[in-house]
Amino acid sequence: DYYDILQIGDSVKFGIGDVTGHGLDSGLLMLMTQTAVRTLLASNEHDPKRIMNILNQTVFDNLQRMQVDKSLTLSLLEYDQGTLRLSGQHEHVLIIRGNGTVEAIDTIDLGMPLGLEEDISHFIAEKMVHLDPGEGVVLFTDGITEAENDAREQFGLGRLITLIEQRWQQPAQAITDAIVQAVYDHVDGHTIYDDITLVVFKRPSGDFARSLMPTQDVATQPHIK
Repeated sequence: DYYDILQIGDSVKFGIGDVTGHGLDSGLLMLMTQTAVRTLLASNEHDPKRIMNILNQTVFDNLQRMQVDKSLTLSLLEYDQGTLRLSGQHEHVLIIRGNGTVEAIDTIDLGMPLGLEEDISHFIAEKMVHLDPGEGVVLFTDGITEAENDAREQFGLGRLITLIEQRWQQPAQAITDAIVQAVYDHVDGHTIYDDITLVVFKRPSGDFARSLMPTQDVATQPHIK
């Protein structure tokens, strides 16, 4: 799994993604992506389409040179003064309104996995969402929704949404803790096969970037299937 949170001025940048497979090659691809994203942002490149194109070209060229058959899903988000911009294909992005209602945004039409094709410019799109104070976003990887119990029943997107709706009036850290605990309760000792990554962000009432509510990444040691 890949995730990052960067504060640049009054804006906050989020990145979340998932590399195919496990092991050294997957870890190297994740580190490549993290380094490239930070380098682009540090160079004042903020256009999401350009960023995705450059990232894909870099990843594609490196994978060809390494002769490694890998790819990664990746969503990039930027929050600035109530406006959330998102691009790239990953899991659903969950937008939570003030009353706790969850809007699940399917990112399938916002991009494609990086490293599969040399040019993905025609797949990349951007979506803008307004967040009022108290509203927010939840980002996750499939280690949460695909976590299985002994009966091979997955935790699922529906359970995740229901839990968020029930807990949204709590602080971001409490929501994060409740979701992680619910996943482990569901698994109930069954082997966890994938990394678990979760980011919970709520727009603060003062709307200053430095007031960013707590976020958390929870990762298990990857188990090779």
